[in-house]
Amino acid sequence: MTATLTPPGSERGPRRWPLVGNLPAFARDPLAFFESLRDEYGDWVPWALGPQRNVLVSLPEHAGELLGAVESTFKPTELGWAFRQLLGNGVVVATGDDWRRKRALVQPSVRPRQVRAYAGTMVECADALVSGWSDGARIDVHREMAGLTQRIAVRTLFGSDAAGREAPISAAMATAQRELGAEFRGVTMFLPPWVQTPGRRRMRAAVDVLDREIEHVIREHEAASAAGQERDDLLSRLLSARDEDGGPLSRTELRDESITLYIGGHETTSTTLTWAWQLLSGAREARERLTEELDRVLGGRLPTYEDYARLPWTQQVVKEALRIYPPIWLISAVAGEGATLGGRPVPAGLSVWISPWSMHRDERWFPEPEAFRPERWSADATAAHQIPEHAWFPFGGGPRACLGARFALVEAALVLAVVAQRFHLDSGPTLARVLPGLTLQPRDPVLATLRAHRS
Repeated sequence: MTATLTPPGSERGPRRWPLVGNLPAFARDPLAFFESLRDEYGDWVPWALGPQRNVLVSLPEHAGELLGAVESTFKPTELGWAFRQLLGNGVVVATGDDWRRKRALVQPSVRPRQVRAYAGTMVECADALVSGWSDGARIDVHREMAGLTQRIAVRTLFGSDAAGREAPISAAMATAQRELGAEFRGVTMFLPPWVQTPGRRRMRAAVDVLDREIEHVIREHEAASAAGQERDDLLSRLLSARDEDGGPLSRTELRDESITLYIGGHETTSTTLTWAWQLLSGAREARERLTEELDRVLGGRLPTYEDYARLPWTQQVVKEALRIYPPIWLISAVAGEGATLGGRPVPAGLSVWISPWSMHRDERWFPEPEAFRPERWSADATAAHQIPEHAWFPFGGGPRACLGARFALVEAALVLAVVAQRFHLDSGPTLARVLPGLTLQPRDPVLATLRAHRS
């Protein structure tokens, strides 16, 4: 499909309030806000976040064009004080030559060959978790999945001997995520950095803990390296990485990339798994197909990296969970000189937004968009109903696509395979409410009864 954007000057958008623009509606429920913009005003909708002038674009081809043009005619949006505190100037935040250098240094550590090496850790941690479960027990699904992905992230990123540092890192990350989301949805995002609100003080304290813990782990790795000990974890790869001039990552850069990889390996996957279990709980046929595939392919043994390709239904469950609940729910970029979308000039300085949440729930691309239907991702289904490129983009796209996408997809599928062989997580048919923050978290506890599969 080729579409032409609304001619300049003819587009409509929601009413803007003085000074705050559309901030009240956005802060109240940003997910519903983006869907209402799409449904009520079309595929090119002007809106305002305080003094910032924005436009929401809702066609896949224009999303792809925008994602592909970041670092050329568009640049990433500056997302404010809280994001900078947490992510520093890591590869997600950096721009221009600095971003290109960091991407080249970080990317080799998460290539498919490296993900293969970490698959055993993913399976081992998941097996250890379910070995402590019992039939009929009640669990908090999100807490269990968060604890699991934290262990996997700490071990793959920092090594197995850093396992004792999970608790302080986890607590600090939870605080940082909560305060980041609160700042992003409120008026404090417009305050200058020197204004210290209670939320910003909590954020700063959490970041101090993260900095201290990561510094400790870096020193341990440096001592091990000096002693001639080889380690096969992500941090060791970052420590040994060199740019084209032979330069290593600085101490600050190591901290920033460690945080970035931790979030990518933990936050996004834990929420994806939580939503997947919730969706499966209310979908008996999908669960039965999952059990049948796991029994047929694995026969009761633990999965390996090689099994990932042999589990298409498991992969489809993950893709469908990512469609309905994309962890990264919005992406934005600022137009530079000469920027265009769909052949239309975009004024320099205008912030263009795309929302995986609203795009993934658009019935033009996904019939019955709120229905959990993993079968829509089968080869036969996609041949019958072609899903446009960039109608599904939970990991972004273009040159700034998430480096850890393969890691996250493999991790989610292998964890599903380990757990679903032994238990059904029965949380009932009612889905938890959504809390938009750094990722899409469940607002409510996700409580489930464990139902053991009988051999």
